[in-house]
Amino acid sequence: MHKKFQHINASVSYTLTGIKEPVIVLVHGFGEDATVWNEQVGFLKENHRLLIPDLPGSGNSFFKNAEVASSIDDFAEMIAALLIHEKISHCIMLGHSMGGYITLAFAAKYPDMLEGFGLIHSTAFADSDEKKQNRLKGITMMQEYGGYAFLKTTTPNLFSEAYKRNNASGVAALIEKGKDFLTAALQQYYQAMMQRPDRTDVLECSKVPVLFIIGTEDVAAPMNDMLKQTHLPGISFIHILNETGHMGMWEKPLEVNEAVDSFVRYVQSS
Repeated sequence: MHKKFQHINASVSYTLTGIKEPVIVLVHGFGEDATVWNEQVGFLKENHRLLIPDLPGSGNSFFKNAEVASSIDDFAEMIAALLIHEKISHCIMLGHSMGGYITLAFAAKYPDMLEGFGLIHSTAFADSDEKKQNRLKGITMMQEYGGYAFLKTTTPNLFSEAYKRNNASGVAALIEKGKDFLTAALQQYYQAMMQRPDRTDVLECSKVPVLFIIGTEDVAAPMNDMLKQTHLPGISFIHILNETGHMGMWEKPLEVNEAVDSFVRYVQSS
């Protein structure tokens, strides 16, 4: 069921589907919307209830005033308000890339609402100085050439070489989505990601299990960086996707689905 929710400076579109507990919240990343999870929805909704928002500025959600800056914490607070609106007191939250940053912010602010959480091609580390400089260059490029031109240039780098060779249409489909984004929204996302703090303490202090899904060819969330974090939670589930870039949900959907399902079943039984 597609629904709408009003929250401060945002009109939020989201999908609520499935009937069985627990509730799984799927949080998409930069340059994506809720449809990035399509390969997971059909599988997971048979046994779980899913809440999948379009973040403000993505898909059918929008900022009421695009000039008002939003932080990663603001997005986490929006999801908390949405859960309260739907009378959902506990959930498992899984975030891809920027969605993982939001998931960590949520875990820091609302730990008692989580039964478990997962980072899918995402990191608890803050941006390095080099990464921040690259984001600033990206913001400048968007200002000069527009958000779609920026996504058209950067999106192919999210996929493994094998996927790009064999699934050019999949890469093209994600690039095509870029036409739907306002440049100002993409710039806001970059500013929010640059300003987020290190969240390794959230992993260290987590009282719930944490899932890590890692791609061996991921240049945005490199495997070596991810592996440095996997020992921090008390209970970690680690799934490494071979010959996979930053988009395991598309590149290896069956493996991702099985990894998520195993994680959720463990959380339910613990």
